[in-house]
Amino acid sequence: FLAVTEKGNWLRGRIGYRDKVPVSIADAEMAPILGPDGRPLKDRGWYDTEALADDGGVMYVGIERVNQVVRFDIAKDGLSARGRPVPVPPGMKLLPHNKSIECLVMAPKGGPLAGTLISVSERGLDTAGNLMGFLIGGAGGVFSLKRTDDFDVSDCAVAPGGKLLVLERRFSWTRGLAMRIRSVPLATVKPGALVDGPELIFADMGNQIDNMEGLSVHRSADGAL
Repeated sequence: FLAVTEKGNWLRGRIGYRDKVPVSIADAEMAPILGPDGRPLKDRGWYDTEALADDGGVMYVGIERVNQVVRFDIAKDGLSARGRPVPVPPGMKLLPHNKSIECLVMAPKGGPLAGTLISVSERGLDTAGNLMGFLIGGAGGVFSLKRTDDFDVSDCAVAPGGKLLVLERRFSWTRGLAMRIRSVPLATVKPGALVDGPELIFADMGNQIDNMEGLSVHRSADGAL
């Protein structure tokens, strides 16, 4: 697996299983995420690294506060890869600095959005109070994800069958912590659209949950998703 920490580091390792249950991490390594000048991103204040998208070994990292996306060729250069900032839609730069890029995923090859990064903000709202989404690369554009029940976005992933899975969380002093995953049809994601989808899972303080911030899709050796 490959992950990013919130303070500008790569974390890579191998997950050990007992039957189908993950029980350990082996061969773990960490390294600072480097900028185009070879210095750690956090040295320039680009440390709130919250989102990660994979495009066949080329990784894109979303950074809150500066509202920027940076490209890394991990397949070629490993964890010493230097980042290259990519152009983002102007509206992304106007997002709240600590409520911006949390969901970032590369659209599947062969689809209408192939070659486009899909991003949804944590709590950057449009004029109707829905969550702002951005298409980065390709033709670009802006869309919105329907916001309900005070949930904010914390990650996303693409699943087979053309689904964008969106991880959301909610916290309040009166209702406590809750999380859910929604399934949004990728075919509905396009410039100007308001998208929504059914809830696949919901859990609150009656369940064993924490501050859910990461989501990935994995197919095991036996074919299970």
